[in-house]
Amino acid sequence: MPLPETTKDILAGTAGGIAQVLVGQPFDIVKVRVQTAPPGYFKGIGDCIGHIIKDEGAMAFYKGTTMPLIGVGACVSIQFGVVQYFKRLFGEKNAQRGRQGLTNVQLYTAGVAGGIANSVIAGPIEHVRIRMQTQKGNELRGPFDAVRQIAARSGVTGVFRGMGPTVLREGHGMGIYFLTYEYLVQKKLEADKITREQLPSTTSMLAGAAAGTVLWLTVYPIDVVKSYLQTDAIDPAKRRFRSSSDVVRHIYQSSGFRGFVRGIEPTLIRAPFVNGATFVAFEAMMRYLSTM
Repeated sequence: MPLPETTKDILAGTAGGIAQVLVGQPFDIVKVRVQTAPPGYFKGIGDCIGHIIKDEGAMAFYKGTTMPLIGVGACVSIQFGVVQYFKRLFGEKNAQRGRQGLTNVQLYTAGVAGGIANSVIAGPIEHVRIRMQTQKGNELRGPFDAVRQIAARSGVTGVFRGMGPTVLREGHGMGIYFLTYEYLVQKKLEADKITREQLPSTTSMLAGAAAGTVLWLTVYPIDVVKSYLQTDAIDPAKRRFRSSSDVVRHIYQSSGFRGFVRGIEPTLIRAPFVNGATFVAFEAMMRYLSTM
């Protein structure tokens, strides 16, 4: 009995998510440290990396990896599952009208839907990961202890802190992400007159790298705001920021527009590798599962 299409989407998305975490985690911890450090604390990316190695050791680059490995597989599987569902839905409607393929608006809409669905899980997971990445000592003994402490000190809703910018980033960002990837893939399929199953891994890698870069150029300032909210004090009485607008005002007043792109260098270096790996793993798993 063949596997249902939705099951294939979820399994392939999980493979992509695992590849994403393993490749991207060292880049991500540098990004978060640079984003949220006081102005002038680090002289640059190299200085941040040097501080981490000197003060915490090389394994610190994988701080907070447990939660992403558990959760990002789920996040990306939901993301890809929803996107694939809407792509099929739009494709069927287009076929009924005598049209082939998907429009750019449909691809963007499918990505937005996948991003919003994903954000419900991504928000808490990223909150815990950022807490683990930015702690200097061992106050948080692991991801589950982090969840326990956040819930105990700020209520269950505290785990979802930063959800506003998370939904905005994921929705618009994934719309741009999947639109860029699918546009480039379709151009390759049309130019070489090949099927999706014949798509070279190099094309998946390059299209994924391009999609990831465009994604972060589009949503990075939103991610900075989210990081500030999620590294603020766990105890509500000690927080500096009540809302995203407070963060925006603080960043602009303290650093100007440049503050909204602090830490973008490791992100842009990271994006091609992480997203290339994500789509290579996804497409490879989809090809494998198509035989089942």
